[in-house]
Amino acid sequence: MEKINYDITDYEKNIENKQYNILDGAVYDAIVVGAGHAGCEACLALARTGQKTLIINLVRDNIAFLPCNPSIGGTAKGHIVCEVDALGGEMGKQADKNTIQLRMLNMGKGPAVQSLRAQIDKTGYHRSMQSVLENQENLDIYDGECSEIIVENGVLKGVKTTDGKTFKARAVVLTTGVYLCSKTITGDIIKDSGPSGFPYASKLTQSLIQIGFDIRRFKTGTPPRVDGDTIDYSKFTEQKGDTNIQTFSFLTKKANKNIRSCWLGYTSPLTKEIVMNNLDKAPMYTGVITGLGPRYCPSIESKFVRFSDKDRHQIFLEPETVTDNTIYIQGLSTSMPINIQHQMVESIEGMEKTKILKYAYAIEYDCIDPLNLFPTLEFKKVRGIFCAGQINGTSGYEEAAGQGILAGINASLYLRNKEQLILKRNESYIGVLVDDLTTKGTNEPYRMMTSRAEYRLILRQDNADQRLTEIGRKVGLVDDERYNHFKRKMQKIAKLKKEITKTVPNSKELEAYLNSINEKLPLQSTSLENLLKRPSFDFVKANKALKLVKGYSREVLTAVDIDVKYSGYLARQAEQIERERKLEEKKIPADLDYSKLEGLRLEAREKLSEIRPLTVGMASRISGVNPADITVLLMALGK
Repeated sequence: MEKINYDITDYEKNIENKQYNILDGAVYDAIVVGAGHAGCEACLALARTGQKTLIINLVRDNIAFLPCNPSIGGTAKGHIVCEVDALGGEMGKQADKNTIQLRMLNMGKGPAVQSLRAQIDKTGYHRSMQSVLENQENLDIYDGECSEIIVENGVLKGVKTTDGKTFKARAVVLTTGVYLCSKTITGDIIKDSGPSGFPYASKLTQSLIQIGFDIRRFKTGTPPRVDGDTIDYSKFTEQKGDTNIQTFSFLTKKANKNIRSCWLGYTSPLTKEIVMNNLDKAPMYTGVITGLGPRYCPSIESKFVRFSDKDRHQIFLEPETVTDNTIYIQGLSTSMPINIQHQMVESIEGMEKTKILKYAYAIEYDCIDPLNLFPTLEFKKVRGIFCAGQINGTSGYEEAAGQGILAGINASLYLRNKEQLILKRNESYIGVLVDDLTTKGTNEPYRMMTSRAEYRLILRQDNADQRLTEIGRKVGLVDDERYNHFKRKMQKIAKLKKEITKTVPNSKELEAYLNSINEKLPLQSTSLENLLKRPSFDFVKANKALKLVKGYSREVLTAVDIDVKYSGYLARQAEQIERERKLEEKKIPADLDYSKLEGLRLEAREKLSEIRPLTVGMASRISGVNPADITVLLMALGK
């Protein structure tokens, strides 16, 4: 397969021209700990809203690194990336810039569950995001390990590092990912290490315990990476990228190029035999691994054990970068010993002679109980401390970025003495994610799915800017370029909605087009709006064939098409949202003593006292609090 040379001239120039020497005792408005996907969005949100910010990271080589999947987006995750972009974040722009292949998942289903997924050049993404951080005004980068959060008499003062430096700040955002006391595990080889051999953070966990965080142990893992030149692709099904679909960022002007294909294949009955005969060597089943793993991304060992009736499972061959031919075997995550990994890979048809470049491993790490946080992602026990990303018990780059931008925004609002932002469940997938974490908690790595959102028809990818750009502008993160682009789009949508009320005369051309999509010509001329209500009448395709309207982009045509087709459903969801709005706006006093509320069940008292919901709506979603408890609570608040 042809290799593509990656131009890193700008990257190298930025590194040469931007080296920081941060002095002991330096004072900042905010400090971000960790420069993964949550940390990048948090520090940029802070710096871009005028806060002097320091980001402390173990090594620069892991800034915005993709240690697991070389992809961004996916079911529901693509929605979050578009939301981060609409709020003024960076992930969408850099994902578009470094896309190897772009696909729209669930194209055969409705627009609510269609999700963008991109194969990403992991080398290019890391370098371009690092360049953004290096050149961001108000932002300094410090290579080191944070060892302590300094809290004196309940007041946040700053942080300490393992090299003896102290940095002062009134706000700290913790985005430590999977690096807290992390261990990588491959068979009986156990290393104190972060992912991909990066250093780990050995000191900070104890400091978090001392200031009141509840710590738990989670686990995730990766599959082997192999040499693509040693694969027989004729045994796999090629999956090409899609064209003429939206990108992650609403500011991206050029359509993404599909540079590489992915490939679909299957494990074999021999793979199953190898796994099942060696479970006594699998750390998952020998007690070596104690952390809780992600339910929706299980290891190949777990798949064969849990689904014992299946002789094979899907795998996907995914390119990692354009600079070499490293292939990621999606679906083959494992922590089996090295010799067993060789047998497993070679048991797959088309990979009999495949060379492993990097062995799979599991990784265990410390994280916090997200019930320790308010829905603003601020720590309940100490003001000014915010947490985002996998430290909150989530999995995925996208979930991390969504939390990161919210934590960064709220840390900035806190520093500016402004009311913090709570994204509602009917406003964004980020709101659903954070509400789930802070009201229900999670006992395993949390993954976002469209089924978690009760208002998913409203929370589509295509309208993320309509839902969130005004919010991003209000908090000071959406710049003039993005806001003016958004206003022009909204003006075009409003104009088109008036234009579609015009009558489209019956014609031979219209009849031929309708016949081609198995629709009949109306008995008499009707409005374009009525034609759009037909399920198979695609506005973009119809306009290309019939020239119904002029001067509108695909983006605008699609927005109007969806609004018209689903107007009845959208109206019903709007009514439901309005009914529930009163509960969401009904605030609960911070000092309310639930133990004194007559008629409140014991379980509800315990849960409400522990979580301290900010509103009645939030209280109603807490596990263990039922409608009768909410009635008691409303009566008490009424008094």
